[in-house]
Amino acid sequence: MVSKMEFFEVVKKRRSIRKYQEKDVPDELIDKILETAFYSPSSRNSRPWHFIVVKDRELIKALANTRRATKFLETAPLAIVVCAEETSAWVEDASIAAEHIQLAATALGLGACWGHVRDRMHNENESAEDYVKRLLNIPQEIRVLCIIGVGYPAEQKEGHSEREIMWERVHLNKFGSPLKS
Repeated sequence: MVSKMEFFEVVKKRRSIRKYQEKDVPDELIDKILETAFYSPSSRNSRPWHFIVVKDRELIKALANTRRATKFLETAPLAIVVCAEETSAWVEDASIAAEHIQLAATALGLGACWGHVRDRMHNENESAEDYVKRLLNIPQEIRVLCIIGVGYPAEQKEGHSEREIMWERVHLNKFGSPLKS
């Protein structure tokens, strides 16, 4: 049986986890995470997403070399590459799906972290996106947004707190008119 958390608890608890236990993520949890991604909204219900589930340790290590910011993948037992067909809102649609993946992982007692790929460089001659496409045989017309590492956390982080809420950045009707005084 999969444990469930209350939604607001999940949102507050979700943190970027970059260290994982050497323990595989069961297929039933991977399926739940992906189901959640497919429930995410998309522009005009276009549903442009593609998800590549990577369990192969050597491929995950290669993905960890996409760029310096993806090194955390080295200990991840699972990576999910979030891609999309290039529509006018593909970045937004894929981003929402990626966030659903991270929230679902948290709700299932897993940790997750986003590794940005789009508009980043692998090295001075190749974009991070082209590197990932080459590694995973992704067709040229499919865009790569990010790689999400998923696994059982090997680090504990405090959840978010109310002190992080920046009410001064919430405006009522017009910019500069505070919602709360």
